Amino acid sequence: MIMPVDEIDYLDPVQAFAPWASQSWSMLLDSSRVDGGMGRYSFICVNPMRTLTGKDGKWLLDGQPASGDPFSLLEDMLADARLPVLAGLPPFQGGAAGFLGYEMGRFLERIEVPGTDDMRLPDLAMGLYDQIIAFDNVSRRAWVIARDIGGKDAQARLDKLHAALAAARAAPLSGTPEKFDISGWTANFTRAGYEYAVARVIDYILAGDLFQANIAQRFRVGLGPQFDRYGFYRRLRAVNAAPFSAFIGLGDFAIASSSPERFIKLADAKAEARPIKGTRPRSAESGEDEMLSRELTVSEKDRAENVMIVDLLRNDLSRVCLDGSVNVPELCALESFASVHHLVSTVTGDLRPGTEPVDVLRAAFPGGSITGAPKIRAMQIIAELEPHIRGPYCGSIGYIGFDGSMDMNIAIRTIAMNERQAIFHAGGGIVADSIPASEYRESLDKARALFAAFGLTPP
Repeated sequence: MIMPVDEIDYLDPVQAFAPWASQSWSMLLDSSRVDGGMGRYSFICVNPMRTLTGKDGKWLLDGQPASGDPFSLLEDMLADARLPVLAGLPPFQGGAAGFLGYEMGRFLERIEVPGTDDMRLPDLAMGLYDQIIAFDNVSRRAWVIARDIGGKDAQARLDKLHAALAAARAAPLSGTPEKFDISGWTANFTRAGYEYAVARVIDYILAGDLFQANIAQRFRVGLGPQFDRYGFYRRLRAVNAAPFSAFIGLGDFAIASSSPERFIKLADAKAEARPIKGTRPRSAESGEDEMLSRELTVSEKDRAENVMIVDLLRNDLSRVCLDGSVNVPELCALESFASVHHLVSTVTGDLRPGTEPVDVLRAAFPGGSITGAPKIRAMQIIAELEPHIRGPYCGSIGYIGFDGSMDMNIAIRTIAMNERQAIFHAGGGIVADSIPASEYRESLDKARALFAAFGLTPP
């Protein structure tokens, strides 16, 4: 089995993706914040050999109805091709890519989903890709890759990728768009309503139901017929560069994400999660910005939020990792992004022999940082208090490689768009000493960059 790989002259991944931006099942997994650590690689995935999508327990595998639970179907799709990676190339060289929506959690636990679903987006959309364009944004190198699966002519597919990239180079994108065809925005909570929801969570905490729950509000922006989805993604990554960004085009709808948070990475039989909990806004004035970052690092409340989720993730990873191997090499480290400071921890573990990526998803999805602790009770309270389902928000976007590697984000700072509207959410972890007014303000701080990408100003 051969593996055609051609190194090409480096091209900005956003420019390179332009020929496929309006093509269904085309995906850009994009490290738009390049730092050599979390943000290094970008991947273009086009022309999937297989697809899995569905809604409300009705699944389509390669466009045909399929029975079973979605995690098993994903596992079966991946089992069709297991290939090693070549050394010296970026880590994803083909496999499954796409998203799992937050409500996929109900297929793992008994969670009701009573919220309104006015977008009717799929619960998941994963494609199996044997054509990849991979970018190392630190060394500024790039490759086109066509895996030889099922006797297909890999070289012919490689040639088509070259031709599309030549077209992208010949027609460079203009500057980042500044204005979009939109018609205002609304929120699904009033300020009083959001603060009441926070107070209800505090009541549940004091009653002994749980320690923490993440409550989010949803914002809706009306879209006009000339709204440019990919142009919007380009604007989003310009104002809020993040290591786990993505643009996913799926025909009638698209997802644009600028997430700073890794959910789980699998490589070399090791698992790594990087939960975010604890936030302060950035300031344009350097002295105030430093004061805000210092305030965050010494905040007992924010550190407590983070530690609770670290403990939850340690428990989740212990389901699939060797006894005694789960560790926390980094606890409550400060990381600063375009609009906010965050506290970020790292949880690692050694996978048990025979553990597959879908086993890890079953053990840990959805991420604890966007549910709360204990997870199931927190998810029940989220379903009770939030007026709409979450959809892609707080689900996960990323890849599972043919070799069993995986890298998935937590889909925060994420916008879902159909032909009429765009939605995005922002929220935070509520603990016993949370102040409802402060939590409302924190949710707006987190949404600030998303409003800015639309050219809007939050209240």
